[in-house]
Amino acid sequence: MDNLIICVGRQLGSGGCEIAKRLAQMFDCKYYDRELINLAAERSGFNPKIFEKQDEHRGALKSLFGSFSGRLGRSTSNFYSNSMSQESLFQIQSEAIWKAAKEGNCVFVGRCADYILRTKPGLFSVFITADDEVRTQVVADRLNCDPYTARKFIRQKETERAKYYNYYTSRHWGKAGGYDLCINSSLLGIERTAEIIAQIIKEKYKL
Repeated sequence: MDNLIICVGRQLGSGGCEIAKRLAQMFDCKYYDRELINLAAERSGFNPKIFEKQDEHRGALKSLFGSFSGRLGRSTSNFYSNSMSQESLFQIQSEAIWKAAKEGNCVFVGRCADYILRTKPGLFSVFITADDEVRTQVVADRLNCDPYTARKFIRQKETERAKYYNYYTSRHWGKAGGYDLCINSSLLGIERTAEIIAQIIKEKYKL
């Protein structure tokens, strides 16, 4: 088998990132979440803040020209002359994902990594869900806000995330058919969910 690549999609408040970290520890994988922003920035020479604004969110790029003019790490004229666009940023990040995947075992969180690496042997994709009540409470605690505000925040962020994923992959974010496994972390908790996913991966790849 080639390098083990685990791609984790997740609903907000589902514990997907924590599960991904546990999987990375179990399989001795490098963990990539927001770390991909720095990888993409290093590869392109552009300011990481450009990628942060674009991160799993389409439609943010236009607002950057005013905000980061003169602070981009390259001049604004170079920014335009290099035909930088949302698609260009996605391509740079895709190349960073491929580079990381070729170097060793990896766990990627989001960023369409499951689609970008779809032809790579050793890929396992999982989508983490959780009950709405659980996710609302998690986000409310994280943001120190009331449940109504938490639910509104979840809807907004997941709408952005779905638009980003659907646009670049021509798939449907969170739809079971697009992943090797979909699992509800509310049923057994974060630790046990990670263990179950790990067991399935071991059996699939005879590890």
